[in-house]
Amino acid sequence: MEREARTADLIAEGERWGAHNYLPLPVVLTRGEGVWVWDVEGKRYLDMLSAYSALNHGHRHPRIVAALREQADRLTLTSRAFLNDQYGPFLRELCEYTGYARALPMNTGAEAVETAIKAARKWGYERKGVPADTAEILVCEGNFHGRTTTIVGFSSEPEYRAGFGPFTPGFRRIAYGDADAVEAAITDRTVAFLVEPIQGEAGVVVPPEGYLERVARLCRERGVLLVADEIQTGLGRTGRRLACDREGVRPDILILGKALGGGVYPVSAVLADDEIMDVFTPGTHGSTFGGNPLAAAVGRAAIRTTVDERLAERAEELGAWFIEELRRIESDAVAEVRGRGLLIGVVIRGEAGTARRYCETLMERGILAKETHVHVIRFAPPLIITRAELEAALLVIAETLTAPPA
Repeated sequence: MEREARTADLIAEGERWGAHNYLPLPVVLTRGEGVWVWDVEGKRYLDMLSAYSALNHGHRHPRIVAALREQADRLTLTSRAFLNDQYGPFLRELCEYTGYARALPMNTGAEAVETAIKAARKWGYERKGVPADTAEILVCEGNFHGRTTTIVGFSSEPEYRAGFGPFTPGFRRIAYGDADAVEAAITDRTVAFLVEPIQGEAGVVVPPEGYLERVARLCRERGVLLVADEIQTGLGRTGRRLACDREGVRPDILILGKALGGGVYPVSAVLADDEIMDVFTPGTHGSTFGGNPLAAAVGRAAIRTTVDERLAERAEELGAWFIEELRRIESDAVAEVRGRGLLIGVVIRGEAGTARRYCETLMERGILAKETHVHVIRFAPPLIITRAELEAALLVIAETLTAPPA
């Protein structure tokens, strides 16, 4: 009872002193290792969320933590007023990994999206010749690119927008997964199409096969930049280095984040070739913490670990098997299982209740997952997970889905 009171007290303390902008599951975690986390009462859970793909390498990966500690003992911050010995090597390794000429490091995913928006607009004015302050960027229904006022301004979710206007103009929403909609929406003032290769927050929505390839071709033909937000899908999550790789698509601007920080530090980046990146000159953009030595050292370790441990290949093999096994579960509660690699959504039928009810039951049974868009359970375990661990999880998931919670 005393230990349970500890959990209740910590939850109450967070509620008392924190803004109520999240509704987390009622678990208080204190330790993590690999694919496992422990709460303050000592109970162990399998992490099937991975901090929305930020923990692709698992909790406290020894190689990444070692890089963090080593760098923390030497130098943590210089600002961009000075250079540091990790900055150049990090950008080189990131560019070599992704195949782009240049990278611009930031901190959070939302910052990277904002940076990409600025790059696309400036490119539109300076390279494409769009009249000043008239550039338009196409975005998709169901998009999730962050929480800044600019970004929520072009969200299609009323909850994300209500009370935060007026919003930045220059964005137009079109249907996701519909290449014809992209073709019809492009005008002479369209500078970019910003898209998630798979919409994670919208419920792991996978576009039709060939969609990315066709919109990439349309963008090339019409002089529009294809901007891919791979913050959740990049660095192996969907079974490829990048989700765009599945269709052989190379975006004009690539946005990375989350897993780039190895689960220990916020690191994000925008990547592009010279024609686009050269629109930035001294004073046009910046970040005190972007490219700091601690972040750069962590980012280098995260990239190397992703490659050396073949995390994309693991996600492809285990993800294909796991999706098929989930589809084999005979449950009246499940409408659909969709995803790529180890980014998977289980859609719960409306009459079977909300996904949160199932997530709460899974939590009680030792698995941490999280609902998204009311009726979707998202499963996205660390890419280091083993088949044996997934097999054990499947038994619990099947029991939960076939015997719905009261």
